[in-house]
Amino acid sequence: MNNLFVYLEIENGKVEEVSLELLTKGKKLAGELCCRLEAVAIGAQLGSIGEQVFPYGVDMLHIFDDDRLYPYTSLPHTSILVKLFQKEKPQIVLMGATSIGRDLGPRVSSALYSGLTADCTSLEVGNHEEIKKGKLYTNLLYQIRPAFGGNIVATIINPDNRPQMATVREGVMKKEIFNYGYKGEIVSYQVNQFVSETDFAVSIIERHIEPSKANIKNATVIIAGGYGMGSKENFDLLYELAHTIGGEVGASRAAVDAGFAEHERQIGQTGITVRPKLYIACGISGQIQHIAGMQDSSIIISINNDSNAPINNIADYVITGDVEVVIPKMIKYYRKNSK
Repeated sequence: MNNLFVYLEIENGKVEEVSLELLTKGKKLAGELCCRLEAVAIGAQLGSIGEQVFPYGVDMLHIFDDDRLYPYTSLPHTSILVKLFQKEKPQIVLMGATSIGRDLGPRVSSALYSGLTADCTSLEVGNHEEIKKGKLYTNLLYQIRPAFGGNIVATIINPDNRPQMATVREGVMKKEIFNYGYKGEIVSYQVNQFVSETDFAVSIIERHIEPSKANIKNATVIIAGGYGMGSKENFDLLYELAHTIGGEVGASRAAVDAGFAEHERQIGQTGITVRPKLYIACGISGQIQHIAGMQDSSIIISINNDSNAPINNIADYVITGDVEVVIPKMIKYYRKNSK
């Protein structure tokens, strides 16, 4: 009762990265709230899920294993979660802000009349005082997300309804093992007690998954371009540098909006959050929305013709100059001095 639940996204028997990130954050929040961390696995062939998630501190794993539950379809997963949460009464439920989470979260929250905050970039626990009511709410979930196109950061709370539900973007939480030897409890359920035949009215005949062209999130070196690159053609310099030093190309929202790069390469509050060992920012001014997505990089190099660009304030090294001049020199001398 009143524990913290994480819905696990599972593909081919493997728990997705975003769910493991949520377990890491969930364990921390559960510790602050003095409650248990519980996870829900719905799908088929789930025998290895326990060994995947227990090291992240899961105290109880709820398993619904049935061939009809994979791949994901909306109705049966919704029915299972709604009935499970009505029974267990969690205080917090977290899901990934993925295509599945964005479909499932609103359905579940609507059925439970609980409300949902989508696309969160941070989660914290705190108090809230309603001055007019003279009432103090304690240990609420602060659901923090960008709003108005990323121009402000909103903190949203749900004082009265439970569970407090949020979807969280992939990459914004850091994935960390809690204890490799940690062992929780597994509870397996009879699926037919939670679903009806009408929940399986839709079946998947064929699936086609288009692999991403870029692996920005897991790249150790990222060369990111902004609107200051000037054109899509100038972005070719970034791809050449990335190829030379073994990195991936990223972009700011302004560069993506201008058509210089694909959306899947966008870094920032409205894109991907990254933590590479080396981040080279080329022609990026450094608005708060972009910095929020890369500020945890180990080393940041800024290349900009504006010596007062905001990104220079967080950069470890600043190169003042035109990207069209600096980047070819970097490529030249790296090739000259590398073995």
